[in-house]
Amino acid sequence: MRHYADPVPHGTTSRIAFFGHPAHAMMVPFPIAFLMAVLASDIAWWHWSDPFWARVSLWLAGGGAVMGVLAGMAGTAELLFVRDIRRRAAAWSHFVVAIMLLSVAVANWGLRVEDAQARILPWGIYLSALGAGLVAVAGWLGGTLVFEHQVGIIDADEED
Repeated sequence: MRHYADPVPHGTTSRIAFFGHPAHAMMVPFPIAFLMAVLASDIAWWHWSDPFWARVSLWLAGGGAVMGVLAGMAGTAELLFVRDIRRRAAAWSHFVVAIMLLSVAVANWGLRVEDAQARILPWGIYLSALGAGLVAVAGWLGGTLVFEHQVGIIDADEED
């Protein structure tokens, strides 16, 4: 009997893909990088009080939120349309954490739009740190799906 945590012998091929490459996996590096960098630019603004860093944070928060929503749409389509993904608890956990992350990212961006400098302390930096933590958790769960459950892999049998 196969233990639930054991990887599936043949991975689950992505259905939302461009030329065989999973769309979700291609898009997630952008929001990951942007949302992690918001915290760094917030800390830079806190340290140097240079308005440049507040503008950088605003743009990074916006880019992270927009790209995160796009990546989330691809990931949600995979979750809803591929039964082998839908039946994994790690997929649902990744989905829930990613929705929390997107909520924090959009709130962080919206907070800054009116006055980027005035909003960094205390709420902007708090939301940036919370977002960075959620990126780490969502990334861990996403890695579990790819490396342990082989979700979104390119099946060598399908290439032939």
